[in-house]
Amino acid sequence: MTIDVHVIRVFTDAEGRHGNPLGIVDAAAVPVSDRQELARRLNYSETVFVDVPSAPTDSTTVRIHTPAAELPFAGHPTVGTAAWLARRGTPVAALDVPAGPVAVRIDGDVVSVRARADWAPEFAIEQVPTVDAVLAVDPARYTDGHHYVWAWVDESAGRIRSRMFAPDMGIAEDEATGAAALRITAHLGRSLSIEQGRGSHLTTTLGEDGWIDLGGRVVAEESRSMPDETSPPV
Repeated sequence: MTIDVHVIRVFTDAEGRHGNPLGIVDAAAVPVSDRQELARRLNYSETVFVDVPSAPTDSTTVRIHTPAAELPFAGHPTVGTAAWLARRGTPVAALDVPAGPVAVRIDGDVVSVRARADWAPEFAIEQVPTVDAVLAVDPARYTDGHHYVWAWVDESAGRIRSRMFAPDMGIAEDEATGAAALRITAHLGRSLSIEQGRGSHLTTTLGEDGWIDLGGRVVAEESRSMPDETSPPV
């Protein structure tokens, strides 16, 4: 037996390039006890297990795993899952993750979720003087923790360049990190346009009540199948 894995890239640029790959799996296909091992085998920065609705609905449940651990919330998995559900004809108004309900909004080709910065892991936020200094960072310098390195591209316009390293999550470098985008938005106290990794794009809008809208574009890749290693032999 095999498990279907739907693959998308989240936070692409306007031409559909870059973005952070995400694996999406129907939660009904994998027992809770086997999900972490599947996420490890897939080796995306995150894999989600979603209760796939049969029709448009107010909300559905999503669980998020890195190769090493389950997360209460993450940005690119929630944005990506919201986009995937809408495109298959079963849009939702919210995603239920362990941290809380994540409201969804779709505006043209941009998908946004609303979340709180304190749902995200703590990051060691390191500002460096130039974009070149961001690009020069060697991921090998980080052996534990969660590290977000950034520089202003245009401070007046709220544009930054960044990279994120999270060896504790089993992620040497993450291509586009919604949770870190929430943290840097709260840290700077302003809405931002973020270019991360090789050239992924994220936007944040800081609300007066502490909620932050996190948005970006999503592109579908070819699905893949994984052997179900828990199935009994036939």
